[in-house]
Amino acid sequence: MGRNNIEKYSTRYALLKKTAGLWHDKIFYRKVIVVGVENINPDDHLIFAPNHQNALMDALAVLFTHSGQPVFLARADIFKKKIIAALLYFLKILPVYRIRDGYGTLKENDEIFEKTIDVLRHKNGLVILPEGDHAGFRRLRQLKKGICRVAFQADEASGFSLKIKIIPVGIEFSNYTRYRQVLTVVYGKPIEVSQYHDLYRQAPEKALNELRNRLSSEIKQVMVHIESVEDYEAIDELRSIINGKYSDDIKYPKLFRDRKLIENLNKLKISDPGTYNRICSLSLQVRQKAEDLNISYRLLEKKKHPLGWLIAGIAGLVVTFPLWLFGNIFTLTFVTLPELQIKKTRDPQFHSSLRYGMSLALALIFMPLYLVACLLIFSPWWLALMIFLTIPVSGIFAWNYNLLAKRILGGFRLRKYMRMKNPDYLILRKDYNELISLIAKMNNEEK
Repeated sequence: MGRNNIEKYSTRYALLKKTAGLWHDKIFYRKVIVVGVENINPDDHLIFAPNHQNALMDALAVLFTHSGQPVFLARADIFKKKIIAALLYFLKILPVYRIRDGYGTLKENDEIFEKTIDVLRHKNGLVILPEGDHAGFRRLRQLKKGICRVAFQADEASGFSLKIKIIPVGIEFSNYTRYRQVLTVVYGKPIEVSQYHDLYRQAPEKALNELRNRLSSEIKQVMVHIESVEDYEAIDELRSIINGKYSDDIKYPKLFRDRKLIENLNKLKISDPGTYNRICSLSLQVRQKAEDLNISYRLLEKKKHPLGWLIAGIAGLVVTFPLWLFGNIFTLTFVTLPELQIKKTRDPQFHSSLRYGMSLALALIFMPLYLVACLLIFSPWWLALMIFLTIPVSGIFAWNYNLLAKRILGGFRLRKYMRMKNPDYLILRKDYNELISLIAKMNNEEK
């Protein structure tokens, strides 16, 4: 699979996508929530436009949440080495050349543009990250005109017969970098580029601007967008304090709860700036005190932490300790080893991509070895196969075991603070209760 036939169906690519998607959806993330797939019509000529906050994981979020073999556009400088370029073409990624790549390389974009038309004609789906580069903020930045230019020129080259549609895509991670988080992907209603054809014929630049503004507005409707710069940290943290417990909710995903929370805060900022400022202040105070006392928001939500439940939890940990030991075969191989390389990477937005990529590569190497080892050690073959299949299951169990252990220890820690009437804890509890009360009042007034 090279540049010349990148729009063609590839069986090898399909096999790789299936394998990598299984690791992505079931192992790397604990849950993948997808909303709006009914907006994807496979018979349409589609361009997908996702927000870009988490490096490679944004592209994978689109790739693994709908069928097909979409083609992606990426900056050309990563294609310099022939081996890497061949791999990227196999992965259905096309280069886009910029002035910084050398003025003479810009003519290469003509050939790339022809390939994008082939991709759209074959109805593969073209994925363009319209912000250009990634940034670790839950805010949509200024969109580049490139995606609109590709849409118009591709339509124009086909005699305006393709009727290209752009689908805004909102991507949200419960945490950018950690394992076993929740990924939410929302596909918005398609924007019909044909609505701007007449304007494009008369004033191309104006049509580009209007379509870009429309696309920007539509993407904001399907993602967590925090407009405020000065209060960004407070609002971002408030999402975790108030809605963190809903991270796994499929019926009403946290992304929409966060959007509603931010919408109400924006209204409150205008109607009652004093209360708004107090909420922002409390959000940062609660975060700082909780960090200092090593108390999670999950523990703060519960007013009581019965000793019996904590002891029962410890008993459960003791009983399942052998399974935890077995599960560390998985976690040490696929979680610990990648961390050695990640520590050398400065940009935290690449950490998740490295964790996923390295853990998948290690899985492709070690899982077959583990299967062979099981077949050699255990008999009959069906018992060996069952033991092999328990390796990833026990690995996930070991990960959850560690989280449960932390929560139990946190419960004992919190009981100690309560018993000793720790002054810092009392301040934290007071601030937290006030914050929850103010948010509840704000939400009730906005109903």
